[in-house]
Amino acid sequence: MVRIRLRRVGRKKQPSYRIVVADSRSPRDGRYIEVIGFYNPRTEPATMTIKEDRALYWLQNGAQPSDAVRRVLDKLGTLARLERVNKGEAVDSLVAEAQAEAESRGTVSPKTALPVEQSAEPKAEAPAESAPEVAAEEEAPAAEAE
Repeated sequence: MVRIRLRRVGRKKQPSYRIVVADSRSPRDGRYIEVIGFYNPRTEPATMTIKEDRALYWLQNGAQPSDAVRRVLDKLGTLARLERVNKGEAVDSLVAEAQAEAESRGTVSPKTALPVEQSAEPKAEAPAESAPEVAAEEEAPAAEAE
């Protein structure tokens, strides 16, 4: 039987988990078929990411989630989307919906457990781009004066 379960990674006493699809006979941290997500319970709030399309694919084809993975999938809304797929909705539209939800939740840094600010990078680039334009404007009136 194929199971969707957690595979422990991380240092001693600092666990984080990969959500993997594996044969139920393989060991917890052993052989797996595919990595479909990541779960870090040590951040506040816990970091949970999943490849929605692959999770739906495996669930449709009979993979059984473990209890812990079932809770993660329920929090992310994947199990509700699976029911909608079984009723006939298109997988592509549901995957797009899941991506929109993930973007609205925002990114949490696994090192600091604080939300990552994405607005800091564009501010640093904006002044560098406007400086050459100002210099070009200053040169143009000087050339006209001569």
